[in-house]
This record gives sequence, structure tokens and C-alpha cells, in this order.
Amino acid sequence: MSSPGSDVTEVEDVLDEPAHESASDPGPVGERPPARSWRTRADFLAVAVIAVVSLVASVLTWAFSDARATTSVTGPSSWEPLPEVTALPPSLAEVWRAPSGATQSPAVVLTPSAQTGEEKPSAVVTGDGGAVHGRDPLTGDVRWTYERDLPLCVVSTGWGRAMALYSKGTNCSELTSLDGVSGERRAQRNGDAEPGTALLNEGSHLITTGSKYTEVYRRDDLVKSLEYGALRAIVNPGKQPRAGCAYGSVAVTSGRFAMIERCPDDSSDRVSVLKPNPDKSDEPKVFASVLTGGRNVQVVAVTDKLVAVAVPDSGRLVVFDAESGTQISDVPLDVPADDFTDPPNHVARTFSTKTNVFWFSGSRTIALSHDTLTPLWTADGTLGAGTTLAGRAVIPVKEGLRVYEQATGAVVGTIKVNREGHTGPVQLATAGPVVLEQRGGTLVALR
Repeated sequence: MSSPGSDVTEVEDVLDEPAHESASDPGPVGERPPARSWRTRADFLAVAVIAVVSLVASVLTWAFSDARATTSVTGPSSWEPLPEVTALPPSLAEVWRAPSGATQSPAVVLTPSAQTGEEKPSAVVTGDGGAVHGRDPLTGDVRWTYERDLPLCVVSTGWGRAMALYSKGTNCSELTSLDGVSGERRAQRNGDAEPGTALLNEGSHLITTGSKYTEVYRRDDLVKSLEYGALRAIVNPGKQPRAGCAYGSVAVTSGRFAMIERCPDDSSDRVSVLKPNPDKSDEPKVFASVLTGGRNVQVVAVTDKLVAVAVPDSGRLVVFDAESGTQISDVPLDVPADDFTDPPNHVARTFSTKTNVFWFSGSRTIALSHDTLTPLWTADGTLGAGTTLAGRAVIPVKEGLRVYEQATGAVVGTIKVNREGHTGPVQLATAGPVVLEQRGGTLVALR
């Protein structure tokens, strides 16, 4: 619709034309009949009413939209690279802390180096309430903020971005990706993840977790490429391999993920290795699915060749071929029975390097060979899976951070850390020279 100002101009042009004596007189052939003059009070009143209604509608739309309830403050497009770590520090002290109840472990953004292309830490992301912050790893200063008037379910990272999943109702349905350096908004999607979900990045996809349903999003545009379990709206019946199953823990690797399934017709828990199917999201590709022979089983780790599960009935770690389901090995585990519960958020608490997978069972950390997924050594009395610093394994213990040789498990030393009474699990990560500890709903930076 034209604006009132442009309509008046048009009417004035018409009024300048000569009028015919009779409205019914068509005039000479080819001559346009004169337009009726509508410059009356009623005409202008109608235009004014339409304009006011349009304005009110626009204001109401904005007032009740998601945009009004969203705050986005972006930051600089690049940050200075963090200094390299070549040696273990003699001590560590707290340099900053921030509330971060939406992160399940420290969320560190990795971005490619301009010189080498190698991914390097560039930012630390925290999430609490409805706000997500990108922070300077060295100081904790906020560089960017994204906030909605919705509660956060979980915040994670992947592909140089922060991933923020919000709840709008009963489930976790609002997924937003943010540039990890600047905070600029990227792709967004609506999903249907369960409360208590994690967001797992396996290299090319983002995976949610749950006891009845999981979904997978493609890297670039967050298009859904897998729905698995109790689908909310079944379009093509019979596409899911099994019905009525409950799900336990999940582990991921490049191009695939493994999960524990507990199905009503099975004699024991099963482990399934799956891959998203971008062409048919409700019809997953199943590499292997095999009964484990036990109940309350945990999936510990998965690689492109193997999948390892901890079986509490016999206190053993069983390794299967990730494509055929053939059992490869079966070794005893020195793990107490109380550790064999599903881990928080359905995610095995692990940390991987090129040579080892470090698995925190709940009371100890077991170093597994990356090639065979069999135990190499065990660290007792630990609080988490750990991380690496200057090439050594650093694992949280009650008195601080214990340092181990990765290959042998030999103790190098212990760095004292005062956690001010926190005795629960501690998830670790590093960003340059900074060691990050997730202590419950608080993120603490040490240097």
C-alpha cells in the first residue's frame, strides 16, 4: 500500500486534468476518463486509520517477538593469539571465575591459526540463566554477549562457534550458534531435545542426548540429519530399527557415535554405533548393534574401528568391532560397583589425546590405549577425566592437580589448588597457559 503522502501527490496530479461535463460521457476515443476526486475528509480519515492500524500491528508484533527478548552485543572480529605453553608451571592460582551453570565442562572455542591453520584456543564461553558470554581466557573480561529471556539448557562449542540451546516450554528447542570470537549470530534451528541433554560435537555434526530421543544437526547450517528414538511426529513408520527403547550413555568420534540401548525384547543392554543420514533423517545408518551381556552398561569410548563398554555385572571392559559388532577383547576392571551408573547428561566423562583416552569412572581415572581401548594405567582418588598441559596428563584430585606421564602413568608431581571446599567432580580444559576448572555451576580459571 502506498503511504498517505504519496497518495495525496497522485490525487493532486489528477485534479489538474480537465474534467468532463458528465461522468458517464466516455469522451473522445482514446482519451482516459477523468479520475474521481476523493479529497474529502472521509478519504483522508480512512488513510489515517489504515496507517495507525499498520503502525500498531508492527509495534505489537515487535513487542511479543523473540527479537525484543534478545540482546546481542558483539565484539571484535579477531583476538590476539594466546601464548604457547612449553613447560609445566610451578604453581597455579585463581585469576578469574564466572557463574556458568549451563556448561557441563569448560567450553573453549578453537579457531584456525592464520599462520599454520592449526586450531588454537581463542575464547572461553560461559552460560548462566539466559546469558551467554565470550570471555578473554587470560582475564575473564567479557568480549561479547548473547542473551534471551529463556532459560539455557546447555552451552557447548564446535567449529569455532558457541552453541546455545534454550528451553521454550518443556523441552530444549531453541538452538543458536554464535561466532566464538565476535559473538555474531549464525545458524539457528528449532529442535526437540530432552531436558538434561548434552551437546556433543563429533567433528561434522552436533548430537543431543536423552533417555528416549536424540537428534543430530549438520555442521554448516544446523539442518537436522538424524532423529532417533521416540519421534514426536512419525512421518514414515517403521524407519527406526527398534521401538520402545531407553537410552543410556553416549560417546562420539568423527563421523559416528555410540549409545547404550535398553530395549524391552533384549536379554541385556546393547551398544549401537550409528551415523547420521542427511537424506533420510528418520532412517539412521547403523554400523553395528550388539548385545553386551550385561545391565547398567556404560559406553566408555568409540573410535573409527572400536567401541568399548564397561559391564558392571562382571566388572569388565568389553571391546567390540565398531562395524561388525564382533567382540575383540574382554579385560577386568578395577572399578567399584557404585561407579556403574549412567553418567550425568548421558555422556561418558572422557578426554582424548592422540595416544590415550582418559575415562573418569566416578572414583578414578583410567587411561586407555587409543589403538585398542584397553586399560594402560589407573589413577585412583581422582575428581575428573583431566586434560593435558605441556604434553603431560593433568588430572584433578582432592589436593589439586596431579601430573602424570601419559604413556606410563608415572606421577610427575602435584600442583596444589585451593578449591575452597568444593569436593565434587571437576572437569578440566586448557586455553593457552590457563587451566579451566568446571566446579558445579562455576567456571574457575587458574594460571
